[in-house]
Amino acid sequence: MYAMKAMKQYQQVSLEARVAEASPHGLIQLLMQGGLERLAQARGAIERGQMAERGELISKAIGIVGGLREALNAEAGGELALNLDRLYGYMTERLLEANRNGDAAILDEVSGLLREVKSGWDAIAA
Repeated sequence: MYAMKAMKQYQQVSLEARVAEASPHGLIQLLMQGGLERLAQARGAIERGQMAERGELISKAIGIVGGLREALNAEAGGELALNLDRLYGYMTERLLEANRNGDAAILDEVSGLLREVKSGWDAIAA
């Protein structure tokens, strides 16, 4: 019990340190990774029949996608930013549907989309 609590506290401190030291590019990477982790956890909650946990995790994933959407710079990003905005909107709609229906396949779809965006983002030099 205490070991688990200590590990969670260590992970939180570690995350806070990474966020404090991250570049803007790195912060987006951390958001995307966090989104993928929440989606995987939500999938597990669906498989275990844990509706409340599923809802919390999908809500966190929606918040992360919203953060990615807010970080877009339409002036600098032009058409790419517009396309990402549309994609993030689609992902949010799909996540709402996944939560409503408990549909793990939708989570897989959104995870695939986010992984694809993340791989492109990771390829950009910081």
